Amino acid sequence: MTMGSAEQMETTSNEDGKNVWRDVFGSPRFVVAPMVDASELAWRLLSRRHGAELCFTPMLHSTIFCRDANYRAAGLASSPEDRPLIVQFCGNDPDTLLKAALLAEPYCDAVDLNIGCPQAIAKRGHYGAYLQDDWELLTKIVSTVSKGMHKPFTCKLRVFPEMEKTIRYAKTLEAAGASMLTVHGRTREQKGPMTGIASWEHIKAIKEAVKIPVLANGNIQVAQDVERCIEETGVEGVMTAEGNLSNPFLFEGVYPPCWEPADEYLDLVERYAAPASYIRGHLFKMCHSVFLLTENADVRSILAQNSTMESFRTVVREIKNRYQPYHEGKVVWRGAKEDYNLTLPPWLCQPHVRDSPEEHVNKVESKKVELENAPKKRDYKDEDGNEISRKHMKKLRRIGRRPNRPEVHTKRGDNLCKSCPNPLGSKCEYKLCRQCCRNKCYSNNLDCPGHRNMTKTRRKMAIEFAELRSNAENTEKSVDMVENTNTAS
Repeated sequence: MTMGSAEQMETTSNEDGKNVWRDVFGSPRFVVAPMVDASELAWRLLSRRHGAELCFTPMLHSTIFCRDANYRAAGLASSPEDRPLIVQFCGNDPDTLLKAALLAEPYCDAVDLNIGCPQAIAKRGHYGAYLQDDWELLTKIVSTVSKGMHKPFTCKLRVFPEMEKTIRYAKTLEAAGASMLTVHGRTREQKGPMTGIASWEHIKAIKEAVKIPVLANGNIQVAQDVERCIEETGVEGVMTAEGNLSNPFLFEGVYPPCWEPADEYLDLVERYAAPASYIRGHLFKMCHSVFLLTENADVRSILAQNSTMESFRTVVREIKNRYQPYHEGKVVWRGAKEDYNLTLPPWLCQPHVRDSPEEHVNKVESKKVELENAPKKRDYKDEDGNEISRKHMKKLRRIGRRPNRPEVHTKRGDNLCKSCPNPLGSKCEYKLCRQCCRNKCYSNNLDCPGHRNMTKTRRKMAIEFAELRSNAENTEKSVDMVENTNTAS
């Protein structure tokens, strides 16, 4: 595969000199990122109420979007206040992406291509950041969709470690027809515990190299980061994801007590329904610092184990009751440090800062050393000599079965599988449950008529025998019918 040259490509959608950031979106500086299971309508409206000027839908899969009307309706859910809005798609087929874009453009102001998702599912599906390995296909996608639709087509991308390659990549997308670029200043490998710091230098280099508008993404945790990023990179606006989830009031420069945005969000959910998993995720992130305190384990458990609006309201109300007296100064908060390094109290919405990759690696190494030096734990085995985890062993003990001591049984334990806590089959020859019997018959090439687990040869013989028996029975019935008929005659 040879990489295309931006200089050799013919510009398509930007020949008229139209600046979509200014002319279509209204010059937004504060942008909320497309977030899977998080940037749904209710959350977008909450963010817009508190400073967000442009929002993206969650990433939508173009193939599913084209064939599933329910998925399409859920992805395009919006309201008059929810504009300007960009619908984001993932995919790797130009025609499918164009079809999805044409279906979506009546309901939005632009369509975006996700070429920045670094997750394993994107690698398996060959979309997101894994399209950056195939510039020819990517060029065809951008060119096909941008020429085929009437509204702007934009791209959200990640950078390469090499600065020169990153610049050529951005210019290739521009030449293919992208109307705007959102640049996440991290590489495809910077994810999870290895996320690290985004490179604003790469974003600045792209901004200086292309003529279309550029938004910056990465390292936006507080309001001050917004102005600093724009000043250092020269971009038109900034996008935030995790910062917005931790504090939806971020663009206002406010750190509210977590129950305020939580209550406002739940009010919006009452009008614009959202899945319980989305709601739970938002509450966990807004109240993250509060839930880290062991004293709030009970409230955290309520949130984790329930999915009703009543339970969500209960969690927010309980947190407010516990910490509003501290927030109003009626009670002194004793958790503050007695030095000049100011920290926000836990009930305020605040950024969640990850460990650096170096700190993460050091913790992993320390844990390995700790495990190596720890006293060896006892190994537990079942009657067939297979190892059993300590957790499984505890479960067996609770129900009265101890594989290492087969002489110990209870009335309940006698009716259980020898290898696990499941009930055993009443006709099983090996005193096992269905799954354990299946595993044993497969691994040891055995048969168990009680569970109908047999080797392939015997299964075939059993089927043939059943057919012969059925044919014989049918023949006997026919003979009997003939004899009865003759007798009647």
